[in-house]
Amino acid sequence: MLVAGSPCRPAGLEEYRGCGVRRGGEDRGMKVPQQLGRGPSAFIPLEEILQEGAESSRRQLLIEAFVSEGRVDNITMVMGLHPQYLSSFWKTQYLLLRMDGPLPYHKRHYIAIMAAARHQCSYLVGLHIGEFLQVGGNPAWLQGLHCAPQKLRNLNEINKLLAHRPWLITKEHIEALLKTGENSWSLAELVQALVLLTHYHSLASFVFGCGINPEEEQDGGHGCRPPSPHSDSSPASDDNTGGSAGRDAMQEVEVLMERLKLLQESQLEEEGVTQEEMATRFELEKTESLLVAPSDIADHSPQSNVLCFVEDPEFGYKDFTRRGEQAPPTFRAQDYTWEDHGYSLINRLYPDVGQLLDEKFQVVYNLTYNTIAMHCGVDTSMLRRAIWNYVHCVFGIRYDDYDYGEVNQLLERSLKIYIKTVACYPEKTTKRMYTQFWRHFKHSEKVHINLLLLEARMQAALLYALRAVTRYMT
Repeated sequence: MLVAGSPCRPAGLEEYRGCGVRRGGEDRGMKVPQQLGRGPSAFIPLEEILQEGAESSRRQLLIEAFVSEGRVDNITMVMGLHPQYLSSFWKTQYLLLRMDGPLPYHKRHYIAIMAAARHQCSYLVGLHIGEFLQVGGNPAWLQGLHCAPQKLRNLNEINKLLAHRPWLITKEHIEALLKTGENSWSLAELVQALVLLTHYHSLASFVFGCGINPEEEQDGGHGCRPPSPHSDSSPASDDNTGGSAGRDAMQEVEVLMERLKLLQESQLEEEGVTQEEMATRFELEKTESLLVAPSDIADHSPQSNVLCFVEDPEFGYKDFTRRGEQAPPTFRAQDYTWEDHGYSLINRLYPDVGQLLDEKFQVVYNLTYNTIAMHCGVDTSMLRRAIWNYVHCVFGIRYDDYDYGEVNQLLERSLKIYIKTVACYPEKTTKRMYTQFWRHFKHSEKVHINLLLLEARMQAALLYALRAVTRYMT
């Protein structure tokens, strides 16, 4: 789905990665080790990841990863299908974890563990247990949240809300963490913690959404498991696009192309839709999202090494609007925007990270190869916006200038089920959900959707959290 041509590697990436790889494609004869066996993803065939990512820009990024870390992890391999995004993601994550900041390094990794554990993401929990120990973290803390310092344990409530129901966060939650005392947080520390929590909640969505496999050394190490192993034991290369299913999948592509064309034409003709009608369509979409629920969900039984970092494990996503219940007010995006409010607040309290987050949001929102399945030269901006705004819709965020009728036109039901599952309760994702939508699209296009989901979800949670910080400060 997805500015044509090979994306360039941004200047200054070496400084963030600290690896000094030379430019111009010189790799000093090194070969990035290719993973043997099952590959990085339970959903995507290994040969597709290696083949689609063979261009030099991706090769250079993978070499950097290997030089810097001594390995190329599975997330990097799959994200590497979109090198322009991967470099932006890397810079941000490197700054969050390894550059100067208010929080000591071991506490950053412990916060990552706490965030990933909310979604039972044993892949990320295991990864950061290793990192936590490597930077000198106290092994006793790994016995569970009850063994961590009270200051970190105080993050539990906001971690829980950010992961599952961010609209419930208030300035009182912020105030409780900042109140004076030996376990109080500074504002700068708290902002870094909020960014880390939302980063790893969203990254857990990517891990489950793309079926990221455990690293080789994680198997039998921290008891990590491939996402949703129960329902889909067929190999990742199994396709359901032969015979009549193939014809149906082709038809789905043509229907989407036709709808996209009609919407673009009607937009050019400037057929006005009133503000009242736009508001009605948002409420309709929000209400309809209640009915979008997966019929087959992963049989996830959390392991003790993950559950020990979770308090109140039963607390999860609850639909923003349920009939018969008092619904929280809709978050009007124009009242508190990332561009006008969130960006400047983060940059003031945690320099540089606001700029990197903004770059990452922009890169993924504008990323396109002007293709849809087998069609080239396609303007996909309406489709990308529909996906982004649908994620925000299920978290209660409304854009006054957006016609939510476009969501229903462009996103089929199986895609809505996948989006909502990956964004709201990613641990329930199955391979069947992944294969059921856009059956004739390339895997790289489905990974692109997961990148949009990751960033839209992160921005939505950050907006709720930063709005609460702003209200506390005023």
